Amino acid sequence: MATKIRLQRGGRKNYAFYSVVIADSRAPRDGRFTEKIGTYNPNTNPATVDLNFERALYWVECGAQPTDTVRTILKNEGVYLMKHLKGGVKKGAFDEAAAQKKFDAWKQDKQNGLDAVRAALAKAKKDEQSKKFEAEKAMNEAIAKKVAEKKAAAVEVAAEETPAED
Repeated sequence: MATKIRLQRGGRKNYAFYSVVIADSRAPRDGRFTEKIGTYNPNTNPATVDLNFERALYWVECGAQPTDTVRTILKNEGVYLMKHLKGGVKKGAFDEAAAQKKFDAWKQDKQNGLDAVRAALAKAKKDEQSKKFEAEKAMNEAIAKKVAEKKAAAVEVAAEETPAED
């Protein structure tokens, strides 16, 4: 039986939410599956992935073929890097501790990159809000100035219409 690692669609219309599942290659997309190993939410920025790393690594090592999207998810989570490092350990290129150290360094670098992206997005959002606030403030000042001018004109007209008392 050929197994696949694929996405199973969930969520509502125009708001897709996926489960990462192990399924028979002949099963339909949303049909029967062997095991659920995680979730993928493309609606957030950046996309949110919750993956059982050990089970994903197990299935990749067993020969389960991922779809293109799932392969990208697994690469971004480091499953393929760990598989590669375990292969190096089996060949004797380095020991288990060195492999784990390399993986941890990669994971930390990846996390720093994601944090930088999140910080940049938060800064852009804050800048946009401050620009909107300044534009609204300028518009309110312009409106207040027009209202003051109208009131001054109304006071002048009222003063002209009122006869001077002797």
